Amino acid sequence: MSEALEDDPRFRQAVVLFNAGQWYACHDVLEELWHETLGPDRTVLQGILQIAVAHLHLERGNQRGATMLLGEGLGRLARSGSEALGLDLDHLCEASTARLRCLQAGSDPAALPLPSLRPQP
Repeated sequence: MSEALEDDPRFRQAVVLFNAGQWYACHDVLEELWHETLGPDRTVLQGILQIAVAHLHLERGNQRGATMLLGEGLGRLARSGSEALGLDLDHLCEASTARLRCLQAGSDPAALPLPSLRPQP
């Protein structure tokens, strides 16, 4: 299933949208894929989706919602291993974890790099 998902143009579009910080549009595409996906890829998609929505919450000033969704997304990705769907999940999780820790400390993570989806090394 993951090879087919990786080849789906909607998945590639979601990666581009995520990396461009277009969180709402990314959410829409990922959610559509998530509804169609079964197995372990579904959990990975949900984790990425939650991280995208967390950043949408941040844009809207909802730090509590962002904190909750970052934690949930990271929890789902931690169960998936370091690579899935052709993506370097360690890279995604490192940036997301730094932003989550900042939020948990009551700080604004705006100065930290945004997470990104990049291919497996």
